[in-house]
Amino acid sequence: MKITQTKLEGVLLIEPSKFTDDRGYFFEAFKKNVLAEGGVACDFVQDNQSTSKLGVIRGLHYQRNPHAQAKLVRVLKGKVRDVVVDLRHGSPTYKQWIGVELSDENLLQVFIPRGFAHGFCALTDDAVLMYKCDDYYAPETEGGIRYDDPELNIDWGVPSDKAIVSPKDLELPFLKNAPQDF
Repeated sequence: MKITQTKLEGVLLIEPSKFTDDRGYFFEAFKKNVLAEGGVACDFVQDNQSTSKLGVIRGLHYQRNPHAQAKLVRVLKGKVRDVVVDLRHGSPTYKQWIGVELSDENLLQVFIPRGFAHGFCALTDDAVLMYKCDDYYAPETEGGIRYDDPELNIDWGVPSDKAIVSPKDLELPFLKNAPQDF
């Protein structure tokens, strides 16, 4: 596994070693000891999976303390633009974001520590995203930021008139009004 630090401290790109032959391929998607050596020292307790059609944007979501979550995100089928926003007050990259293409072809994963918002846009039909969390979902600490916040100016990889966003996500506040405690 190759583990690379992004411009957002603690957010890591993980590229597994893939072994291919005439039968197909094999790779280790999760290996706790190797990830821990690379900076991912979490006790994951919950796996989540979603399917989205082309143009669906989910996010930006996070959980506040005491149920903040670290996540390990990967795509099982299709392709997404995965977006991570730094919400850690005092961080040199506070309010900055990265966008990474994750797919069933490149097998990249993103580790997102606590203190970040996360979202993604499906770039193919039937994109299947799966992620591990190190704390359980707690609706009372759920937080989020509108996907089209002008202060963040995120490029989701699809034209805004083609974006499909849930009513719940359209009601999320802009960053300046979003409750945060990181």
